[in-house]
Amino acid sequence: MVTQHALAAEAGAQVLAQGGNAVDAAITAGFALAAVEPWMSGLGGCGFMVVYRASEKRSYALEFGVRSPASIDPADYPLSTGFDSDLFAWPGVVDNRNVLGPYSVAVPGYVAGLGEAAGRFGTLPWHQLLAPAIALAEKGLTVDWYSSLKIASSAPDIARFESTRSVYLPDGHVPMGHWAGPPPVIELTGLAATLAQLADEGPGSFYNGNLAERVLTDAASVGVNLCAEDLASYRVHCQELSGLAYRDAVVYTPSGLCGGPSLCQALTELQERMAVSPALPDAGSFATIAASLQAAYGHRLAQMGDSPDGRVPACTTHLNVTDRDGNVVALTQTLLSVFGSRLLLPDTGILMNNGIMWFDPEPGRPNSIGAGRQPLSNMSPAIMLQPGGAVTALGASGGRRIVSAVLQLISFMADFSMDPGQAMHQARIDVGANGEVLADAAFNPTILQELSDQLGTLAIAGHGVYPSLFGCPSIARFDPASGCSTGAAFVPSPLAAAVAEPQAN
Repeated sequence: MVTQHALAAEAGAQVLAQGGNAVDAAITAGFALAAVEPWMSGLGGCGFMVVYRASEKRSYALEFGVRSPASIDPADYPLSTGFDSDLFAWPGVVDNRNVLGPYSVAVPGYVAGLGEAAGRFGTLPWHQLLAPAIALAEKGLTVDWYSSLKIASSAPDIARFESTRSVYLPDGHVPMGHWAGPPPVIELTGLAATLAQLADEGPGSFYNGNLAERVLTDAASVGVNLCAEDLASYRVHCQELSGLAYRDAVVYTPSGLCGGPSLCQALTELQERMAVSPALPDAGSFATIAASLQAAYGHRLAQMGDSPDGRVPACTTHLNVTDRDGNVVALTQTLLSVFGSRLLLPDTGILMNNGIMWFDPEPGRPNSIGAGRQPLSNMSPAIMLQPGGAVTALGASGGRRIVSAVLQLISFMADFSMDPGQAMHQARIDVGANGEVLADAAFNPTILQELSDQLGTLAIAGHGVYPSLFGCPSIARFDPASGCSTGAAFVPSPLAAAVAEPQAN
């Protein structure tokens, strides 16, 4: 069990020890992250999940991205000057209303998605899966130095909204422990009560029940324009995946409005451009990776977007799970920005997404704002099946950095026979949507010079805790030959962890 927070990984591992399968563990860990990593994901967010069913030897994708409200009016997002204040550098909108506050909130799909996963693929009762998250929320969020850093990074925006400020900026300041004293604890009482109600009433109640009424009333109290039909009409999309052949492996990733199609296109480009792989990745390998990503991004931003009927064929947190039977799950979930819309619903304790920021605010484009539409996102959870039967789950957080990270990890393992630990420690590049290439300063200086010579221009930066300039991935692998699982967490993160299922005494 690998997540970006050790407590969530431990909660998922305990569910495995209780007899649950990989999907059960993923659901438990996912909800636990809402209590221990609330700035990244939660009930007000969304996600994508890929499931490999060992008994069937088939893979499935569940898509539960956000939807724009039915009442949304593109005229409420007039363009201003410059660019937005957050991840994607869209043209600026007046008051940043597509990024911050009530106008930035889209219909959340997270609870529906995990509820669908539990109903289709889980084995344990719903209330049992949510019990660890409830316990963690009741204890409150212990504010260590990393939590203080995450809160501080969004403090100016959080301070604009009383409901959020009162919880995460008590006394108007970033909570921080005193020297040699215990760390402060943020109360999450509203969230704990909401999770308990969700556990009792089931996931459907979030969309059409008592809990839905509470959420809508709570949202209206802070100016969020969601209606009962927005929630009641929400549907999760589930499909079996055919997979993409890459070298002698098969890669499964969602095909909807996410990073999956771009990942597949980049892998296809890489297979054609790098016909023969060297023994170890060299400057030429990374130059070819950069060219493959540049080609995929060019198509993505020019062509991909929502269709008129809401579907086209085709910061964030990530977790991976394997179980004793060989089932494997890759789950990416998000509020989009750190703290999402920065707007906390005061009664239910739910941090709401800012999914409207995923839309291009300019009208007439493939991904423009429109009523009841799904925006284009970057989430790319993936599962790779290799010769011999080894099944690997992987994915990343990091917005537009996700596809670069996932593609390289797949290449490291499929092209260069790296195990998860080696792949995770290998230095990487990042290719932005504008085609610029950023390289990790940890590369050998010779590779950096050769790469710069081949590309003509190259930016170099350290890969650290903050700022995070590269994707933040994780990996979990099940090997049927040995019956063993291995996992690798994001190296620079102080909280990420790979946790084994506890063994009975």
